Amino acid sequence: MKLYGTAMSRTGRCLWALEELGLKYDHVPVEVAKAKSPEVLKLNPNGHIPTLEDNGLAVWESMAINLYLAEKYGQAPFWPATPEKHALAYQWSFWGMLELESHLVTILRNRMFLPPEQRDEKATQQAIDALNGPLKVLDDHLKGSTHLLGNDFTIADLNLASILSLGAMVKLDFPAAPVANAWLQRCLSRPANQKVHGMK
Repeated sequence: MKLYGTAMSRTGRCLWALEELGLKYDHVPVEVAKAKSPEVLKLNPNGHIPTLEDNGLAVWESMAINLYLAEKYGQAPFWPATPEKHALAYQWSFWGMLELESHLVTILRNRMFLPPEQRDEKATQQAIDALNGPLKVLDDHLKGSTHLLGNDFTIADLNLASILSLGAMVKLDFPAAPVANAWLQRCLSRPANQKVHGMK
């Protein structure tokens, strides 16, 4: 099994999943700018990372990779035991991508990646404000349970926490969502995620 991509990209969430599952794999560090190399393009015609190669199967898109890994190699509770819980794992994973990720990427671009003269603080503030509604949904949901699907850490927690961790890169905290913030810190402090922080 090989995973192509840099830990400083969405590849990080796939590395986290591989570590949680205790799988043997080769990490092939590929920077975003080099994702259109012949080796990667052969597996992923989009020229993006991450890309997973597993026994001749090429899987791309980080959420698809993680859900595949959890379903194929995971056991309950990390990969839930019922179709109903599978649906909730998909729900929270896709919800994070659709409701949170674009706003967090806007904040990252304007606080870290763009040259100072191209940064737009108004766009940053709009993105921060846009997070309030979804974060309240998450905060309300987590009241009364330690994790998204109950009291066990699952692939849903990993996927959603990996998205919200983008905010930590720019020291963005969520004071209006204290329950969600405590959940996020629990997820990010897991040894498997801490191990990924030392990777390229």
